[in-house]
Amino acid sequence: MSMKIYTKTGDQGLTGLIGGIRISKSHIRIEAYGTVDELNSWIGYISDQVHILPVKNVLKEIQDRLFTIGSSLACDPEKDTKMHIPDLNVSDVELLEHQIDQMNEELPELKHFILPGGDMVASSCHIVRCVCRRAERICVHMKEDHQVIDELVIIYLNRLSDYLFVLARYILLKNQGIEMTWHPR
Repeated sequence: MSMKIYTKTGDQGLTGLIGGIRISKSHIRIEAYGTVDELNSWIGYISDQVHILPVKNVLKEIQDRLFTIGSSLACDPEKDTKMHIPDLNVSDVELLEHQIDQMNEELPELKHFILPGGDMVASSCHIVRCVCRRAERICVHMKEDHQVIDELVIIYLNRLSDYLFVLARYILLKNQGIEMTWHPR
């Protein structure tokens, strides 16, 4: 017999953190890991559209790191959990930086602001970049609100949004799309 997907324990607007405490579904911690979950889903969407195997492999790594971040955010910061929660490492940020540098070697120099568009996959990367920035803003808000959050989470999300911007440009280049630059009137 399979486990039921619905538990009815959240019907009153509360949810449980790893460690047992129940908090409002509108709590900023829930908003943070919910947005990271949304981000992870969008990364999967991009991965399904990309046909460049090395990029697909990096996106899979990113999804794994986003699960790590979501797990960290879903923990009750005041309780020790019996569950092993994986760690985010500096090397995870360095992987993104390395990928950004590699893609930038092939890209033309950026001389203007870029308008999102030019290709469906590149446009998707820009949408995902915006979701990533929202996740980052929520995590910064948590920090400013003196809530427990690993500083590396904010750094990783910041670098991930940079990666997604460069990935949009890179995919546009590989798909022979036209980069649309912004020239103010």
